[in-house]
Amino acid sequence: MPPSPPLPGDTIAAIATAVAAGAGSVAIVRLSGPQAEAIGRRLFVAPGAQAWESHRVLYGHVVDPADGQRVDEALLLPMRAPRSFTREDVVEFHCHGGLVAVRRVLELVLAAGARLAGPGEFSQRAFLNGRLDLTRAEAIAEMIAARSQRAAELAMAGLDGGLQRRISGLRERLLDQLAELEARVDFEEDLPPLDGTLVRAELEAVRDELERLVAESRQGELLREGLRVAIVGRPNVGKSSLLNLLSRRERAIVTDLPGTTRDLLESDLVLDGVPLTLLDTAGIRATDDRVERLGIERSRQALAGADAVLLLFDLLAGWTAADQELMDLVPEGVPLLLVGNKSDALPPGAASTGVPPDGPLVTISALTGAGRDDLVAALLGLCGAGDVQGLQVALNGRQRQLAAAAATSLERSLETAALGLPWDFWTIDLRGAIAGLGAITGEEVSEAVLERIFSRFCIGK
Repeated sequence: MPPSPPLPGDTIAAIATAVAAGAGSVAIVRLSGPQAEAIGRRLFVAPGAQAWESHRVLYGHVVDPADGQRVDEALLLPMRAPRSFTREDVVEFHCHGGLVAVRRVLELVLAAGARLAGPGEFSQRAFLNGRLDLTRAEAIAEMIAARSQRAAELAMAGLDGGLQRRISGLRERLLDQLAELEARVDFEEDLPPLDGTLVRAELEAVRDELERLVAESRQGELLREGLRVAIVGRPNVGKSSLLNLLSRRERAIVTDLPGTTRDLLESDLVLDGVPLTLLDTAGIRATDDRVERLGIERSRQALAGADAVLLLFDLLAGWTAADQELMDLVPEGVPLLLVGNKSDALPPGAASTGVPPDGPLVTISALTGAGRDDLVAALLGLCGAGDVQGLQVALNGRQRQLAAAAATSLERSLETAALGLPWDFWTIDLRGAIAGLGAITGEEVSEAVLERIFSRFCIGK
């Protein structure tokens, strides 16, 4: 059922929890708007003398007003404005989970006068009503999508206002400089001289801080979106054993027969706070086996779409021409880590035959686990995710573009200052930087941008 277009003052409703057959004991239907409580009173029967008070849970039944039939035994939670997430009247029906009951309750709510909320519309109303700034609203979506504890912690920092305070602080500093410059444009004869050196120093400091935030945003992106890492190598070098070692479980079948892996195996895991999808590829070799050839083709496709590649080779056999051929298949620009396996089988003091090319190299034993921590550290460092634990806040893609544009505007303003042009020329790009930072927090943002941002949220949030 597609959502209706938004109308001023209307009441919206949606299922606010995941819905699946046999999954979850409780499901919530959420309403927000001026008719929320009236709809709740029409559909919910609370026995006895239970008081309809804000933030007090009621027990009873959801009833179809057409025939008085009970639809579900439920709880109802009214939250009157402004003490609610949206700062509007909000009512939540806490129903039994599953599919049937919660969908029937939503149908009754919509028939009673509410309309189906669009994606993120509850959060959008919270923003428009001053309950959240835009960085906090976007952090909600990031919290829901978090794939690791560290990503959830970063989202929580956004919800707590860490990013908003940092961006707003930088914007205030620029506003102070703009005020000084504009005052000199209009009333220079009545004010003491302005030290342009101090103004330039402040603009440089804000620019440098923005550039740091932009640089750190790559780590935040890795925490939010994760990495796709392809494990490649000749048949029987230990790719499946490495997948099992990193996953800490038997995800792939391991034998001493080449060509055992005939399809692309995926395993989702978290390494030092960074979510990864490991791709165990079929060994790439010439073969007449049609099924194995299909697996090899998928391996080649995985290489093309990987964020990083682990190229596994056998330390006993040494670096071979076949290993070099595999290395040549890795797309240019994709981070590549050479991994020498079977270190446990090398005699003490012995070296692997053959010479691998220059580049990042670690040695491991996929059988005993030796070298696992070194491999993880090298992989994350190679991908720029080696220090995510120290990250306090991180810009998302939209915020990163705006922050980078603001830093560029400040750089242009500094170039104007270096040319010795009048104060009003300094303000042109300074205003652009201020507007860009205001767009990050939502202080200066168009309706079209808001619609695009909140359309990425799930319905019910």
